[in-house]
Amino acid sequence: MADNKIKVLIIDDSAVIRHLLTEILGSAGDIEVVGTAQDPIFAANKIRSTRPDVITLDVEMPRMDGLTFLEELMRTDPIPVLMVSSLTQRGCETTLKALELGAVDYVSKPAIDVSTGIADLADEIIRKVRVAVKAKIRGTETKDRTTFLRRHDPKTLKPYDTTTLDPTKMATTDRIIAIGASTGGTQAITEIVTAMPESVPGIVIVQHMPPMFTRSFADRLNAMSRLDVKEAQTGDRVLRGTALIAPGDKHMTLRRNGAMYYVDIADGPMVNFVRPSVDVLFRSVAKYAGKNAVGVILTGMGEDGARGLREMKEAGAYTIAQDEASSIVFGMPKRAIELGAADKVLSLNDIAEAVLKNAA
Repeated sequence: MADNKIKVLIIDDSAVIRHLLTEILGSAGDIEVVGTAQDPIFAANKIRSTRPDVITLDVEMPRMDGLTFLEELMRTDPIPVLMVSSLTQRGCETTLKALELGAVDYVSKPAIDVSTGIADLADEIIRKVRVAVKAKIRGTETKDRTTFLRRHDPKTLKPYDTTTLDPTKMATTDRIIAIGASTGGTQAITEIVTAMPESVPGIVIVQHMPPMFTRSFADRLNAMSRLDVKEAQTGDRVLRGTALIAPGDKHMTLRRNGAMYYVDIADGPMVNFVRPSVDVLFRSVAKYAGKNAVGVILTGMGEDGARGLREMKEAGAYTIAQDEASSIVFGMPKRAIELGAADKVLSLNDIAEAVLKNAA
């Protein structure tokens, strides 16, 4: 009877994955998919109305990442959770954190050909759902079991851009490459960007340039490289195969929504006598990407970016400074080296390879 079936709610931002999981679980006679949601916020109403026995949960989603949701759910509305994510692999930090927070088990999405790979995992997914429903879930602070549902009612939801977990310590499939340069930087950036494959993690760039010149520079790089290069606008998502260049006379910052990265473009006072400022970008990357980033400071006059690169390194990012011999002006990288901000000091010819190695 339907009443005896295991009721499953699927939470994943990919419509394809939601459809595939619905088909897989629906093929089992003892399982019923009672709803799907594209992120935990949308899931709140579904949890309220369907009271699922098991939830399948992705990690990387907009508005709220899966680990933050899991932490809140286990504290207020404990329900067995099966992690289904490309980040949940045996022994990896995200998997261990999910299990520590209360997930029953995990299934690793394949990195390539997800549709076929998920179908190949059908038996494992069904088996683990059947195990999850029998698990004893020990939540904490469960006196008010409506806390999560009430706080995340979409009707009263306010803009959400933070997590209770430190976002810089959670691995993501999206990586960030942050590059800063000034005098001589157009040539250096061109050499690096044109060496990148189209699968490279998203790149954010500050090059000290006046308005209008940055758009022309972006268009030129777009034509010369295998990447989609553009002058950045607020709300642009940082994706693999893309490079976003800060507009002249505007600061660019990175922000994180759930487990996804975006940029904001804004006015503001000059920093280190310049706008856009490399320090402004690098500090935001340190705050929101942490160890998921690689920072590169290139040729340029002054010291803009040196302190920001140090903050990136302190947050766990891998950091690179261009060496004196290949720099047109050895000001910015020199100051970064003096501050101990660089993990490596490299010739321009070696930087692209090092970035790819450490951003994989």
